[in-house]
Amino acid sequence: MKAQNYREMSRDEQQAKLDELCRKKFDMRSQAVTEKLENAKAIINIRRDIARIKTVMNETK
Repeated sequence: MKAQNYREMSRDEQQAKLDELCRKKFDMRSQAVTEKLENAKAIINIRRDIARIKTVMNETK
């Protein structure tokens, strides 16, 4: 998702999306350990989305 989309969200929606992505990242990391992960690039994309959300949240502070 683009940073502009995160800017349009409310603070609560941003926090909820951040929590969801962190859970998803944890699940994918555990799948990577057990070698059941199909797309290794997905972890990188989630990590970038987390960084985007945190950046937008810090901009609004």
